Amino acid sequence: METAAPTILWRLFKVGREHARAVILPGGPPYTLAFFSDEQMDRVENFDAMDIALFRADEIKQSLTADGWHEE
Repeated sequence: METAAPTILWRLFKVGREHARAVILPGGPPYTLAFFSDEQMDRVENFDAMDIALFRADEIKQSLTADGWHEE
């Protein structure tokens, strides 16, 4: 995955207009995974390999869906 623009991996919402998304930022290594909540950056994590970054994004998505979040 090589691009000059950020790549949105997933978007989730929760009842009441709350939104979250995971984004891979361009460049790498390290590969930068950013999480946003209601248009505010929540956290940023760097990884040496893209597959580890994608695994982490999926891990967070599963955690949020278990908490009642839904895919858009």
